[in-house]
Amino acid sequence: MPGLILAAPSSGSGKTTVTLGLLRALTRAGIAVRGAKSGPDYIDPGYHAAATGRPCLNLDAWAMTPQAIAARAATPDLLVIEGAMGLFDGAPPDGRGATADLARLLDLPVVLIVDAARMAQSIAPLVAGFARHDQSVRIAGVILNNVGSDRHGTMLRRALAAIDMPCLGTLPRSTDLARPARHLGLHQASEDPDLNAFLDRAADWIADGCDMAALMACATALPQAPAHVQPPPAQHIAIARDAAFSFLYPHQTAEWRAAGAQITFFSPLADETVPQADLIILPGGYPELHAARIAAARTFMNSLRNSAQNTHIFGECGGYMVLGDGLTDADGHTHHMAGLLRLETSFAQRRLHLGYRHLTAASGPFAGDWRGHEFHYATTVTAQGDPLFAATDAEGTALPPMGLRLGRVAGSFAHLIDRA
Repeated sequence: MPGLILAAPSSGSGKTTVTLGLLRALTRAGIAVRGAKSGPDYIDPGYHAAATGRPCLNLDAWAMTPQAIAARAATPDLLVIEGAMGLFDGAPPDGRGATADLARLLDLPVVLIVDAARMAQSIAPLVAGFARHDQSVRIAGVILNNVGSDRHGTMLRRALAAIDMPCLGTLPRSTDLARPARHLGLHQASEDPDLNAFLDRAADWIADGCDMAALMACATALPQAPAHVQPPPAQHIAIARDAAFSFLYPHQTAEWRAAGAQITFFSPLADETVPQADLIILPGGYPELHAARIAAARTFMNSLRNSAQNTHIFGECGGYMVLGDGLTDADGHTHHMAGLLRLETSFAQRRLHLGYRHLTAASGPFAGDWRGHEFHYATTVTAQGDPLFAATDAEGTALPPMGLRLGRVAGSFAHLIDRA
């Protein structure tokens, strides 16, 4: 099936709202479409899935091999990829992992979404610069966002026509499509009671303002690729999944299942017993927003502690914090956690930790070399024990060892994306 990429000159141009509106509009029209997100992201994919009813893909040109990207993108549905940041923005020092890398790897056209609120004829040199910057990245057309009036739209379209760039849509400013920001980004899709109404409003906005036939004509065939299977870290894997533990990439569980692993989900917030398994995973999420409830979940906590006697347990970011002795929330209240690692973390004083990571573990279910990502505001108050990962950043600069391991229990703030 074909695909296309929605990108922009910079963050804040409206990529996510345009993507969600297009996904819902196509779904309402009976077109089988799936969303994908460039780079590491757990929030936007939930919205993509809600818009289409199909799981969203993460395609990461920094952390995944070209073969893995091609295989994961080979969906039978129309694939609409939402870019991240600006089209050519990626990891230091040279922008590797940018949305443009996906365009090259998959040979897909780019539709450039431009916030035109504060420009008129200047749209032409801006778009021309992006179109000419790299001949291997094809700009198929432009969607103009935040257009102030019909007259404003006419000026913009004329300027694009002068450089032979198709205008695929003019979208008016819309205050009822703004989304509230919270914590690490948007509310999670599962927390938004107005989500379906918002998606339908966005779909109407896209259908009214865009030439849908011309947009679909931009899509081109994706390359054929053999299936990619990520070896599972264990045969039977129990994974926490609820509002506190939701940061898990769908490609991981899908490929583990394809390789024959059994996956069982459970909810710490519902105080469910941890299932018997070969490996227990506590993913990232927002446990700090539910810390009191997690601390009071006696069935979950006791079964987790009992499981540690004979089962490997692994925590990522929020899950790592829950494995520690205590977690202090943003209000300064400290909550007792599982006590399986000598770790105290706090949100009382927030500090951003952000970036791609090369990671190497000497032992355990995730032994070997990995590529991952770190994004959190928690600070480590105390951490005692053996480190889990040797780590470097995207530029190869050595970082302090990441994470802890104690017996069968291990974890770190990094989110693992793929094997290196």
